[in-house]
Amino acid sequence: MIFLIRLVHGLISLFFLGCIAGIYYSGITNSPSVWAYLAVTALLVEGLVVFANHGTCPLGKVHHKYGDDKTFFELFLPKRLAKRAIPFFSVVTLVGVVLLLI
Repeated sequence: MIFLIRLVHGLISLFFLGCIAGIYYSGITNSPSVWAYLAVTALLVEGLVVFANHGTCPLGKVHHKYGDDKTFFELFLPKRLAKRAIPFFSVVTLVGVVLLLI
């Protein structure tokens, strides 16, 4: 079950990384599109969910419920850096959105 939860969480993360990449592509090439603004909307909704969950991903609770002792980012990063992943990606996303709006 832990493998399945990690897999689903990984696919969701890839979707949001794709959203960030799409925003940067649209901003850099100066070609805003409906898809870029849908990506911004998806990331905004995700950000609001994380904010409402006190700065942590709500899927972390699912990981722990099934006995997974690591958060998603701890699968790839040391614990110290994993705690900074969400703020890091928030800043990266914000810079991309500003780039898109310019």
